[in-house]
Amino acid sequence: MEGFTLYSFKSVEKLIALRKGEVKFGEKVQFLDDLGTLATSNAKYVLFGIPEDIGVRANYGKDGASKAWEATLAALLNIQANLYTRPENLILLGEISCEGLMQKASNLDSQDPNYHIKMGELVSHLDDIVSLVVQKIIAAGKVPIIIGGGHNNAYGNIRGAFNALEKPINVLNIDAHTDLRTTDYRHSGNGFSFARKDKILGKYRVFGVHQNYTPQYIFDEMKKSANDSFRLFEHLILMSSEKIKKAFLEELEMVSHDEFGLELDCDAIKDFSSSAQSPTGLPINMVRNFIWLASEEEKIKYLHICEASADSTNAVQVGKSISYLITDFITAESYG
Repeated sequence: MEGFTLYSFKSVEKLIALRKGEVKFGEKVQFLDDLGTLATSNAKYVLFGIPEDIGVRANYGKDGASKAWEATLAALLNIQANLYTRPENLILLGEISCEGLMQKASNLDSQDPNYHIKMGELVSHLDDIVSLVVQKIIAAGKVPIIIGGGHNNAYGNIRGAFNALEKPINVLNIDAHTDLRTTDYRHSGNGFSFARKDKILGKYRVFGVHQNYTPQYIFDEMKKSANDSFRLFEHLILMSSEKIKKAFLEELEMVSHDEFGLELDCDAIKDFSSSAQSPTGLPINMVRNFIWLASEEEKIKYLHICEASADSTNAVQVGKSISYLITDFITAESYG
């Protein structure tokens, strides 16, 4: 498929640090020879990456999200393969081929008055590829796990799910931001605005919104909407852990009666290296619990983890953190 790089074991073999007497996760995950054979695999989950930060930069954010996929692979492939991690239930599909788009973005003049509009055009091209991959996975009866990249890719996820299901999909978004900014051009802050505009988004719930970084017009629009709602992080921190969990379950209940996707923007996690890193936020162990709870729902159609930012100083920790979230998602049902 044009715009997508399909992985084989040979593609990732060099990333796996073998150790005598042990079996690593990367040795047991499944691979495909062709996207058309998705439905023939007995694995439930399909993992792919989007190594880009074009949407983040188009939204005035810092770069680094393009490195999160590489960091995730290095960590995930080297965890232990055992009866709890269940690598056989995961297809490692590959990655969106972002090199060309990233190069085009780098070649743009940031001083050009139309710089952000031109960046948005690249994001729109990326939307087309992401949506097609997600559509193929869901249509094959599998659950995609998408590792970004920026939160601009939420639009591609939603559109792909819409095309596969032939109806709008609900979304629960764990995020410090609503990503409902204006639709003047595409970027990481308006994926849900465009999805709402195109009538492909059903109910939309945002959990953990930071009041300090949300414009008033977005609060006004959400409060007028019958389908959109939010929980402020500032209200959640007044609650006990059990009450926060209860609040999350209430939001999950609102979306899970029908097909839904789970979005996790790493900006929501306290001190997590991300495009808009924050000193305050949800603890990662609490977020892990949320992932478990959502993964147990029968109608969940995808998981998207985005906006993590990796560099040479933190790639190991970023990769480990995302790997925990992935294995939580694919193994929770085995503990049920």
